[in-house]
Amino acid sequence: MSSAITVRRLDPGDKAWLKSAAHLAGVSMEEFVRRLIRERREQTRTRPKPSEAFRLHFGPEHGVELPSCQGYGYRPVRFRDAE
Repeated sequence: MSSAITVRRLDPGDKAWLKSAAHLAGVSMEEFVRRLIRERREQTRTRPKPSEAFRLHFGPEHGVELPSCQGYGYRPVRFRDAE
């Protein structure tokens, strides 16, 4: 299966970086872009759920105590009788 994409209006600085990075990795620019896409896809696949991300940054290991899970039910508002 062959797929092709064309990237137009690529910034010259970005192209120079891409060419240099591919050269340092010892691969073609095309292969380097394939690897970048694959890495990004893997990062997205392993992205934590919002609750996991919250616990990672704000959990007890970081000095924040999270409240226990409690049901926060609806309580109707009660007004005092106007006398």
